[in-house]
This record gives sequence, C-alpha cells and structure tokens, in this order.
Amino acid sequence: MKTVSISGSLRENVGKKDAKQLRKNNLVPCVVYGGQEQILFSVKEKDFINIIYTPEVCFVKLNIDKKQIDAIVQEVQFHPVTDKILHVDFLELRDNKPIIMHIPVKLKGVAPGVLKGGKLLSKSRNLKVKALPANMPDSIDVDISSLEIGNTVKVSNIKNENFEILNPENTVIVGVYVTRAAVTEETTSEKAQTASSTPAAEEKKE
Repeated sequence: MKTVSISGSLRENVGKKDAKQLRKNNLVPCVVYGGQEQILFSVKEKDFINIIYTPEVCFVKLNIDKKQIDAIVQEVQFHPVTDKILHVDFLELRDNKPIIMHIPVKLKGVAPGVLKGGKLLSKSRNLKVKALPANMPDSIDVDISSLEIGNTVKVSNIKNENFEILNPENTVIVGVYVTRAAVTEETTSEKAQTASSTPAAEEKKE
C-alpha cells in the first residue's frame, strides 16, 4: 500500500481554546496513539488533501519533532455545517498487530449480463478489512466477467489468505439486475423463436 508523508508540530498547549486557535490558523489538531506514548500535534489542513479527500487509502508517515511514525487514519471529525476537518486520530502501526481499514472495491472485466441489457449495480463500494500492515491490500478486486443477469458477487465469494473481510458473508458487493430493456429483448427473442418453429411444426403435421 502506498504511503503519504506529512509533517506535524507538537502542541504546546492542550484544550478547547488552543484547538480553536489552531483551526483559525488553518491547522488541524491531531493525536497519534497505539505506540509507547500518545502524542498530540497539529497538521496543516491542506496536507490532508491526499489522505482524506480521496477514494484511495494509504498509510501515513508522520514526521513530528524529528520523529517518524508509521500510522493510519483511525477517525476524522468534521464540522457538521462546513465539513471542515476538526480533529484527526491516527493509529500507530505495529508489524505484528492486525489493523482494520475500509478498502475500496475495484471491478474487473465486463459482465455478459450487461451486454444483454442488464444493469450493473455496485452495492458495496468499500469493505471492512482486517490484516497485518504488510498484507493490507490497496483495493479488493472483484471479477465480474462471468456475471449474467440475476447474478451477484457476495463477500463469501472473496477468498484471500492474507486478509479477512469483516462484513457479513451475505453482503452483496455487486450484481447484474434485470431491466425493462432486457425483458423486452428476451420477449422479442422468444417470439422470434416461436415464429421460426411454427412452419416446421405444420410441415410435420402434413
């Protein structure tokens, strides 16, 4: 998985007043935990563009007071009206400790059912995945090249020894569903077959 580096500054003061002042200066109050100590720091708001405002996921290398910490974004608090970032929690990575991340789903191939008039619907755009940091995938690749109309791919269909998907096994990831166009095409095809077989049947009777 790719890693994005950002720099932070240790917070000299802690509290609501200090956090408010940081936000006025376009800084985001942050905390990183999971290691030997909890560290409070701040990061420039614009530095989160490639971490939070993106459909992709990544590891984060924090550079704080000449110390480097490998981490992931654990939780983000947004302002209810402006959607500005209010606070970010980071979890420090440990090589031997599993982590949980929401990993995007990527569809591979072309579904035959779509070519026949069906509609492809993505039901789950990301999945909750548990794995060791070294085994965490960038995406969950789902092959749809065999999906006919009425077929779906569920969590139970995704098998991988390196990670575990925590969503219920019956969760539908993607499916091809019948549409009016598909029904019309099928009906037309059936009528054509019936029409072509009628003369032959009459000849047998004669």
